[in-house]
Amino acid sequence: MAHALETPTDAPSGIHLSFDAVYAEHVAFVWRVLRTFGVTEAQIEDAVQDVFVVVHRRLPEFEGRAAITTWLFAIARRVASAARRKRAGDRTELMTEEPAGGADTFAQMSRAQAAATVMGILEKMDEDKRVVFALVELEQLSVPEVAKMLDLNLNTTYSRLRLARHAFELAVKAQVKP
Repeated sequence: MAHALETPTDAPSGIHLSFDAVYAEHVAFVWRVLRTFGVTEAQIEDAVQDVFVVVHRRLPEFEGRAAITTWLFAIARRVASAARRKRAGDRTELMTEEPAGGADTFAQMSRAQAAATVMGILEKMDEDKRVVFALVELEQLSVPEVAKMLDLNLNTTYSRLRLARHAFELAVKAQVKP
C-alpha cells in the first residue's frame, strides 16, 4: 500500500495509483466478483487476467469519482458477461482442488463440498439478487455501498437482499433434508 500513490501522471483528477498496488490489494475481490457472476473455475484465471489488462490500460483515466472497488466491479461484471457468452452453454461442473492428503483431507473435502454447494445455490439465483447477496454477505459491504455501486435505489437493494437471503435459506434447507 505504501506505493499506491506514485509520481504524478496525466490522470485528469490528480489520482495517482500504481497498477501493482491496485492488483495486490484487489485481486481477491475481483476473483470473488467474477465467481459471483458465474465465471467457472476453468475460466477464472483468464477472466482475472482480462480484468487487469483493462485496468492496466485504463488506470491513467481513473478519475476517483467512485471507489476503486466500484470501478473494478464494473470491469469485472463486463468481463464475466463476456466469459458467459464465450462458453455459450458449456456447463462444466464446478471444479475443486483435490485434497493433498494427510490429516486435513476430510476438512478440505468438507470445505470444497460446502463451497460447491454455496456456488450451486448462488448460480440458481437471479443475477440481480445474487450480486446483491454476494456483495453484502460475502464481501461484507454495506447495503448503501452496494446500492451506490450498482446504481440502485436503496429500497430496491434492501428488497433484493431480503429476497436473496430467503431464497438462500430455502435452498440450504432443501440441501439439508433430514
